[in-house]
Amino acid sequence: MKQCILNSSKIALSFTTFITLCFLSGCESMLEEPVKSQFAEENLLSTKQGLESVLADAYAKNDNGTRTRNIVKREEFTTDILWQTGGGENGTAMPLMTFRWDPSNEMEAICWMGYWRVIRNTNIVMDNLPNVADITNEKDRNELYAEAQFMRIWAYYELWNQFGPLPIRKSQNDPLELPKATTEEFQAFMESELLETIANLPSPGNEPAYGRVHSGGARALLCKWYLNTHQWQKCADMAQEIISSGSFALYPDYKQMFALENEKNSEFILVKTTLANSGTVNNHLATALPWDFHKGLDGGIEGVINEKWENFASQYRMYDEFYYSFAPNDTRKSRILTKYEDSKGNVVDLLVDYKDATRGIKYPPDPAASGNAHGNDFPAIRYADILLAKAEALNELNGPNQESIDLINMIRNRAQIENVFLADFSSKEALLEQILKERRWEFWYEGHRRRDLIRNNRFIQYAKNRGISNADNHHVWFPIPQSAIDANSLLKQNDGY
Repeated sequence: MKQCILNSSKIALSFTTFITLCFLSGCESMLEEPVKSQFAEENLLSTKQGLESVLADAYAKNDNGTRTRNIVKREEFTTDILWQTGGGENGTAMPLMTFRWDPSNEMEAICWMGYWRVIRNTNIVMDNLPNVADITNEKDRNELYAEAQFMRIWAYYELWNQFGPLPIRKSQNDPLELPKATTEEFQAFMESELLETIANLPSPGNEPAYGRVHSGGARALLCKWYLNTHQWQKCADMAQEIISSGSFALYPDYKQMFALENEKNSEFILVKTTLANSGTVNNHLATALPWDFHKGLDGGIEGVINEKWENFASQYRMYDEFYYSFAPNDTRKSRILTKYEDSKGNVVDLLVDYKDATRGIKYPPDPAASGNAHGNDFPAIRYADILLAKAEALNELNGPNQESIDLINMIRNRAQIENVFLADFSSKEALLEQILKERRWEFWYEGHRRRDLIRNNRFIQYAKNRGISNADNHHVWFPIPQSAIDANSLLKQNDGY
């Protein structure tokens, strides 16, 4: 971990922040010569504009298009939704699909360093904010501090989801080597930090710009934290806070929700933003389009002709069992490509001509994109997630109950499928199975499945059911990269590796 926190990294950071600053301040020309003293480290970190540029770099590292693709790979290649073939990526995808990862196999899907860089940047902001003289309004100072604090805790959440409790680094001045926090210490840290940010972040709609965090996003992440750590009553209460706020609602059309023109919708609570043909892009379509795709015949891209979009040699494929698990008229299935016309005019039926080969077109083509650089935003948490989180928490607390059924039916009604009824479920286990099915149908290609299965003690058994005989209980956490262990003598490897 040492290499990601050394203060010498500020040299590279200063250059990055200069570039970011140009975007934040709307520079008219990159050819204009900057006043060099303005970007010296001692000046950069003593102004609001300078610290906002450091924070913008943290956003960029968190929203990086490769990072969201890694989330989908990590959370769905290891489950019963996706698998992969072809290209150089197959070498790193295969260990995920077969549960053969280890500390020396530092696969790109297992993200360590990027999130520690987010933590470094946010600590720089928080450490230097008290010394910034050009912020005279304490509310502005508190909001910028809370924004950095939230980005730090979001990075910690992403790390915890992969590796479990980790060292807690709250300042650049902390010792270079730190041990892991205990489970109890880490849980207390996550909860207290998120509650602090909720109190100080702007309310939804009042954030400085779309994509920057607000108190609704902090509540949503805390709700998911409570859910994934089995704090059922707190999860249900936080979900109700979000529901009662009236700030969010289900988007009426699932099929169109993820299209570029609809990305700023009321359902997206916490979002990783992207921009076509830039450094932070959505490249999920490039792994979904078949190699010889010319024109879509279903999957939400009926009649769409590929004239300028790139499809990778690496191909992400859906299991046939997953496709057939949907109700026939479920609109969530309508974003899965099963038929297309190839470059020679032949109709290819992925359900007939191949096995386990349908493709997820959840993020339809961005008309402005070329190559693989699309601009569709990636939702980290949607309002539907909060509704189903409350349904699950109430079931854990009370067993089958009408409120959980009503919440589930809100999701099913949007998908245009029939309601379920309380009488259908005779036990807590039976209703939980239904909730997990709903989550699988609702959130494919959004990177939730692995954690949903781990939370409910199904991850290893489901892997064994798919024929992965070597799947073992220690696989619920990934191994900490060996390079991080070598750099920090106090950092201990996860059990089983």
